[in-house]
Amino acid sequence: MDDEPTLPLADFWHWLGHHPDCILRAGTPEAVLYDDEDLHWTFMQEEPETLVVQVLRGKLLVGELFIAPDQISYVQASRGEREDEHVFELITETESENFASYFFVMVHGFDGEGELAAGRVH
Repeated sequence: MDDEPTLPLADFWHWLGHHPDCILRAGTPEAVLYDDEDLHWTFMQEEPETLVVQVLRGKLLVGELFIAPDQISYVQASRGEREDEHVFELITETESENFASYFFVMVHGFDGEGELAAGRVH
């Protein structure tokens, strides 16, 4: 797994904000939010300590994730189980282990320029 690309959370968060229609699902090890054609994703920052991802149906909140950026060491990118899936895991490092605190599964990868790496057009 060491050869998988990594990037800083700030870069990923900025890029993610420009690609809300490209999310297939997002979540934590305990819960998953799935995309659907009548849902939309929004992103905001509450104080510097909390990033918020919301899934809405119209104005109705369906689900949300609260991300503590100070607990995320980096974002690790990898191919998903299917050819059209790209997984971004937000990795937390401790003295004894590294683990994915959150994940986003997208229809295309990150290319560093905010452009499509592969997959559907927005």
